[in-house]
Amino acid sequence: MAEAGVDTVSRRTRGLDRAFEILEFLRVKRQPMRPNEIAAEIGAPRSSVYELVNLLLSHGMLDYYGGDGRVFLGRRLYFLGTAYAEQFDLMRECERMLGHLAEETRETAQMCLLEGNKYTVAMMREGIRPFRISSNVGELVSIPWTASGRLLVSHLSDQEILDFIPPDDFVLPDGRRLDPSNFISQVRDAAHDGYFTFNSEVENFTHCFAVPIYQADGVCIATLCLVAPREDGLRNRKAYLESLLSAAKEVSEKLGYHPLDRKVASHI
Repeated sequence: MAEAGVDTVSRRTRGLDRAFEILEFLRVKRQPMRPNEIAAEIGAPRSSVYELVNLLLSHGMLDYYGGDGRVFLGRRLYFLGTAYAEQFDLMRECERMLGHLAEETRETAQMCLLEGNKYTVAMMREGIRPFRISSNVGELVSIPWTASGRLLVSHLSDQEILDFIPPDDFVLPDGRRLDPSNFISQVRDAAHDGYFTFNSEVENFTHCFAVPIYQADGVCIATLCLVAPREDGLRNRKAYLESLLSAAKEVSEKLGYHPLDRKVASHI
């Protein structure tokens, strides 16, 4: 009897894992799909995917789109997300800060996070300058391609970084391979300086600025960023970093981070 109970719990756990996998797959895919297409893409049995899709539909976690059986993320997830945003100080505070940064600098301001072993833009406010730079919120990008990536993995050891980032992610968009040891060196420099800036590996003609948001234990859990035209970014480097550092410091302190004496601005 005990073994039967354990087996039931195990099956339920696997089913729950698969349900989350379906939701995450659709989030990344960003388009409605038929259950048989989902099953093929994630390598799962069709029968179990159909069963889970019907369960998620009944709970409002998925909705039908179109008349051909395609499904996508449901409206109930939106309400769950709004409840999360109302209670999670980081999201609320960063939304306010992004508006301030975009208005002050006229550049595109972003809040970025890790999503699994990838980087993503979680929130964004476009600048008011005629030349606008934007990214797709929620798109997954290789960590080494980004300025924020140097800060978001800075709490890991060298070996943990190598184990965490897939080897192929060190291949940059232009086909060059970034030496992992050079990347780790940049991670340590960024942690010491309290920021990282570079010419974007993803968008031509842009310069990226990233500063860390720390939680109470000193781990960087997010970044505030500015993405500027390359010449403007280099010309206004000091002013942009000062704005970012001030904003990130305020958010970090509200999350309980109170360093004894972290003079990051002195390195600008």
